[in-house]
Amino acid sequence: NIDDEIPYFSSTMSKVARSRGKAQTELLRANINDQVSRLLDQLEDLEELKDEFEEGEYEETKEETMAQLREFQEFLERSVQGDMSLVSEYGATILALQAAISQAFKTPEVIRMFAKKQPDALRKRLAALQRDKKIRQISPEKFQTQAVEVLIALKKLGSKLSMQEQAFLDKMSSARHMEDAVDKLGSGSSVEKNLISKANAEISKANIKK
Repeated sequence: NIDDEIPYFSSTMSKVARSRGKAQTELLRANINDQVSRLLDQLEDLEELKDEFEEGEYEETKEETMAQLREFQEFLERSVQGDMSLVSEYGATILALQAAISQAFKTPEVIRMFAKKQPDALRKRLAALQRDKKIRQISPEKFQTQAVEVLIALKKLGSKLSMQEQAFLDKMSSARHMEDAVDKLGSGSSVEKNLISKANAEISKANIKK
């Protein structure tokens, strides 16, 4: 009886659609992850090889990289919108890319750890910075800049700072400016504000559950 076959057909088609949707999402994830890694590698290489560029070449190459970051950030925001699992997964990536584009964050390694939601790696980075400062392998200015970036990234990922770490941020005027800049990221369009708000909520929720 054809009437008996309709529910079975509908159920089968629904399963096929879900399977196809899942496959498309996985393909999107793979594409996003590849692009994030490529762009962050490019940003890191740019800073490492800065002294090898000819006059004007560094600025030109950096502007091209920033243009690619802006284009990818816009693509990423469009791609995750409406899918809260993707917003939760890539909310930190969006914030990290915006921090790089706006120059709020300037250290490629910290941007990478922030984008990939790696609080343990950020903690190791902070310990390495403190060790280098103690043995004078890093200037006080460089230590302060990078330590502030690491601590703000940790805060944005929902990690609890120690009293000493928070006191360090509180006494650094650059930290207040940087944190304000990161907080204001995504304050352009209403769609973007809604996206970033959801991303921050989901990141905090995920860290509370851990």
